[in-house]
Amino acid sequence: MERKELANSHRAHVLVLPHNAQGHINPSIQFAKRLASKGLKVTVATTIDIKPNQTEINSIRVEPICNLDEHVADLYDTKAYFGCVQTVFSRALTECIERHENSGDPFCCLIYDSILPWCLDIAKRFGLYGAPFFTQPCGIGTIFYYVQKGELSVPLEDSSVSLPGLPKFELSDLPSFVSDSVSYPGSLELLSNQFSNLEKVDWVLINTFETLEPELVSWMKGLWPVKTIGPSVPSMYVDKLIKDDKNYGLSFWAPDGATCLKWLDTKPTRSVVYASMGSIAELGLEHMEEMAWRLRRSNNYFLWVVREAEKKKLPSNFIEETIEKGLIMNWCPLLEVLAHEAVGCFVTHCGWNSTVEALSIGVPMVTMPQWADQPTNAKYVEDVWGVGVRAKADEKGIVRREEIELCIREVMERERGKEIRKNAGKWRELAIEALDVGGSSNNNIEDFVATLMKM
Repeated sequence: MERKELANSHRAHVLVLPHNAQGHINPSIQFAKRLASKGLKVTVATTIDIKPNQTEINSIRVEPICNLDEHVADLYDTKAYFGCVQTVFSRALTECIERHENSGDPFCCLIYDSILPWCLDIAKRFGLYGAPFFTQPCGIGTIFYYVQKGELSVPLEDSSVSLPGLPKFELSDLPSFVSDSVSYPGSLELLSNQFSNLEKVDWVLINTFETLEPELVSWMKGLWPVKTIGPSVPSMYVDKLIKDDKNYGLSFWAPDGATCLKWLDTKPTRSVVYASMGSIAELGLEHMEEMAWRLRRSNNYFLWVVREAEKKKLPSNFIEETIEKGLIMNWCPLLEVLAHEAVGCFVTHCGWNSTVEALSIGVPMVTMPQWADQPTNAKYVEDVWGVGVRAKADEKGIVRREEIELCIREVMERERGKEIRKNAGKWRELAIEALDVGGSSNNNIEDFVATLMKM
C-alpha cells in the first residue's frame, strides 16, 4: 500500500511500540517525549498490565492495546514467549492502526522495538513509515549482526574473539547469549533476527550518541539509514530542552524517592556507594552474602536496592546491624539518586539503561555484570570509555567481598579513581552536547521529525 497523505488539519501522528520490559519501555517513552516536544503527535502502544495505568505523559498518549498476561503461559521459554507476543501483538497492533484510521486520526509512522522485526510488515501493509528502535548500543548490535551474517559462529571454539570495529573480547566479555549459546538458543535467534529485514526499513534509530561509538556508527551508516538519537534519558538530567522532564513516567514499580533522597541529603559529598542490580538480574545467596559483608565492613555509607523477594537472601540481622551507615530500599528513582552529590560511585549490573544513565550524569561505576548484554557493556565501561572498573568473578561465578572492596576503593579513594571521574565528566559533557541544540542526536531527531512533517 502506498503511503497516505495526511489531511492538512492533522499533525503527523507517530505510533511507538516498545517491548513490554522496563528496560525497553523507558528509552522508548523518552524518545516519544522528544518527538512530541518537536511538534509530532505521539501515541505509545503498550500492554494493559503496566502500572500505573497512565493515559498521558508529557503530551504523549499511552494506549494499552492488549494484556499479555492473559495469553503468555511460559515466560522462560523465549521462543514460545515471543511467538505468543507476535501472535497477540500482531492482532492488537493491526486493530490499533485500523481504529485510528477509522476515527480520522491515522498514523504516518510506526516506531517499533528492534526485537519485533515482524512489525515492519504491518507498517508497510498500512502504508506507514517503519523504523526499528534499538534500545542497546551499536557495540551490542554489531555482535548480533555478525552472528546473523554467519561471521561469528556459535558455539564459540576460541577463548577470545576479534571482530572488525570492536575491541578484542574474552569469552567473559561477550553477551551471555553468544558466549553460552547452548543455554540461550531462543534468545540468540531473537537478537540476531533484529537484522533480518533492515534493508527494507525507512530509518534505524539507536539509543546511543555518535561520539560514544564513532567508528561503529559510521560503519552502520554505510549499511542502513541509521540515526543515533540518544542518550534517551529525561531531558532535565542532560540538555534541559524539555521543561520539567525528570522522570520516564511509566514504571512497573513505585519508587520511594522521598525516603532515599532525604537520607542522601544527610550524607557528605561523594561518600555513598549506591548499589543496584536492575529490574531483572538476581544475585544468588552466596553472592548476596559477599556483597552484604563488603558493605557492612566498609568505610563508606551505602544505599542498596534489594527487591522485596530478594531480602530473604540477606544475612540475619543485616539491616538492623547496618542501620547507622546503610539504607536498604526495594526500589529507588535511579536518575535522582545518581544525580545526588552524595553518591560517589555506582555498583551496577551494567544493563544498558543503567550504564547510559550513569554516563549521562557522570557517575563512576563498579560493574558486576550477570548476563545478557551486561558483560559487554562492562567491557566498554572499563576498557573503552574508562569510567569504571569491573569486579571479577571467581571460578564459581561469585564476586568475592575482597574483590568488591578492592574495586570500590579503586574508584572512591585511589589515584585511578581520579582519572575515572575525569573521564565520567567528559562523557557527561559529550552526552549533553549530543542532545543540545546543534548536537548530533538533536539534529537527527529534528531531521526525522521534519521528514514526517512534510507529509
